[in-house]
Amino acid sequence: MGDGTFRGTLTPEVIQLLFTGLTTTFFKEFLFGLWLTLPLLLSLAFVIFVLGQIVGKKERWLPFDSFYWSFITATTVGYGDIRPLNRSSRILSVVIALIGLTLSGIVVAVAVHAATVALAAHDTAVKPF
Repeated sequence: MGDGTFRGTLTPEVIQLLFTGLTTTFFKEFLFGLWLTLPLLLSLAFVIFVLGQIVGKKERWLPFDSFYWSFITATTVGYGDIRPLNRSSRILSVVIALIGLTLSGIVVAVAVHAATVALAAHDTAVKPF
């Protein structure tokens, strides 16, 4: 048991922590933050989609391949199975990657804010006055 491997069993302490106000507060704040930023997130995703379709037309890719490529590029995964050859397409791929980083950064910022609020609420509830 002390070899550092995870056995997959949930201890009572872990189960209790999962169902405390900390977790529910985090999820509530996170979903609320996503709801507030949804117009921005959807706008950025739409721009990524449109730019991907423009690149796909220039590169003569199928529409689904363009969609796939644009979101793989936006998430900066970049498998390399599809890649643009034209200079203007490559420039647009950099723009798509920057927009994708912005989109990811917003989601991470919402998660960090939710965690901060949840931990502050937890600390307030736990600390004796």
